[in-house]
Amino acid sequence: MAGNSQMNESERGIFALSGITGMLIATVLLLSILGGLTYFGIMTQANEAQNFYKINQDLNGLEANSSDNASHYELVGKK
Repeated sequence: MAGNSQMNESERGIFALSGITGMLIATVLLLSILGGLTYFGIMTQANEAQNFYKINQDLNGLEANSSDNASHYELVGKK
């Protein structure tokens, strides 16, 4: 019979990939991606926290979106 969408007892599986196992795989995958991105974000923040700038003049002298602003500060950190 065409279009029969009923499942037989032998075709059901609680641990089929679309069931609990699939949900657990997706959950572990998403949590591991979250953990990895969090770790790399924290490491990047910790490394860049040591690189700070010293402004050579009054802050009011800086202009928004000006290519000349790079001459008003120097990198004092590790890099």
